[in-house]
Amino acid sequence: MIERRELMELAQNLGLQPQVVEKDYVLGWLLAGIHANAELGEHWVFKGGTCLKKCYFETYRFSEDLDFTITSDAHLDAAFLARVFGDISGWIYEHSGIEIPADRLRFDVFKNRRNKLAAEGRIYYRGPIAPRGGDLPRIKLDLTTDEVIAMPPVERPVVHPYSDQPDGGIHARCYAYEEVFGEKVRALGERARPRDLYDVINLFRHGDFQPTPDAILGVLRRKCDYKGIQLPTVDSIRAFYEELSGDWQTMLAHQLPALPPLQAFWDALPEFFAWLAGGLRPVMPAAFPLAEGDVVLRQPLGTLSGLGLVSSAVEIIRFAAANRLTVEIDYEKANGERTTREIEAYSLRQTQAGQVVLHAFDMERNDHRTYRTDRIGNARSTSRVFSPRYAIELTPSGSQSIPATSRGSSSSVGFGSSFDGGLGRRLGRGLGGGIGRPSRTTSFGPTYVYQCPYCSKKFSRKTQDSTLRAHKTPGGWDCAGSMGYLVETR
Repeated sequence: MIERRELMELAQNLGLQPQVVEKDYVLGWLLAGIHANAELGEHWVFKGGTCLKKCYFETYRFSEDLDFTITSDAHLDAAFLARVFGDISGWIYEHSGIEIPADRLRFDVFKNRRNKLAAEGRIYYRGPIAPRGGDLPRIKLDLTTDEVIAMPPVERPVVHPYSDQPDGGIHARCYAYEEVFGEKVRALGERARPRDLYDVINLFRHGDFQPTPDAILGVLRRKCDYKGIQLPTVDSIRAFYEELSGDWQTMLAHQLPALPPLQAFWDALPEFFAWLAGGLRPVMPAAFPLAEGDVVLRQPLGTLSGLGLVSSAVEIIRFAAANRLTVEIDYEKANGERTTREIEAYSLRQTQAGQVVLHAFDMERNDHRTYRTDRIGNARSTSRVFSPRYAIELTPSGSQSIPATSRGSSSSVGFGSSFDGGLGRRLGRGLGGGIGRPSRTTSFGPTYVYQCPYCSKKFSRKTQDSTLRAHKTPGGWDCAGSMGYLVETR
């Protein structure tokens, strides 16, 4: 098990309560145990907000529960679940040292209002900061057979930015991205909880995954038809505004370093539903032009300390940018004078000279600026919302399984998702010597490389178009069309 100090430092860097980060740590190992269990195998499919956080977007809200669709009714049996999770608890303790008392496992199996089997599990644990006495923290499992799976499940790497990640990483069998998206829209229309609104608009805005509205609408129709409900609309969701407004703070604030204003998400709903109905997605802004020899840096959580940035500052900056909020930074000018700047943050880049700089738009100066990261002190997210002028390149590259970029192969650097106590030191050495240079191309402008989520084949594009037609995999078999995710910009 990781040391308490590692978890406390990460919590401080993220601006979150240590208990929230501890739960994220345990969630990773619980997913590892479920994936490793031979009996659960093909019958358990991970979904929901925690799936988004752990399998798709690292810079996202922290979640607390695990949601699964179960394709075998026989698995929703209290005795079966207690036995299997007793085995999983032993496996987790052997591999991580996290204690999950078998006598505290609780599973309630019931039939929902549609007379379909469902279950709720409560997994109590003792992690790096859990008390030795008193009440233990817990993770809730929501299990259901009452769901239609519209697309083939995919296996995704799990983000686990802690020093005890197992060799080969952690993986989960989960909903395809389009299905997670469609399911979130269905949930928003049916219950309109704050996290559903937050998730839907974030997915709509995210530039690394750009599914077509037809793909999302197809999933949504199947979900709503199965549940016997109408497709959600702007008007049907407007009825929930007062409820959303009242719950926004209490249901979201503890999962985020800073709570964006509800209105920033509420006002985006008409634009989202217009896109879903077949309208055009708003034009995605292009990235700020790369200078010759510059490299875009898109590292995962926990590996940024070697950039000369205060760790807490960079995570606040990344979160603010992902949520389209301006951020205030404390900055030391060349003459040693300290100043505060309110900025729109866009990109971390290593210059040809080896410096790491933050590209941003300065609100007071009304102009683009670069800030040396070794001169940035503290950072504070504001509640001021902005419309991006350039592509936001601060979140880790789309897939969390992207290997370290080889020297000279790309101008976008992703370092995988594992946290290594020595990785920051290696980054520091690498940044001094140049982590690869952008490939020279004969055509003007950047090249965007998209990867198929099913077979991992990569496709190079001169435009930001993630649509992938049916193609042959590297192994020679046929792969259906899909939406790719952006892995490189060069």
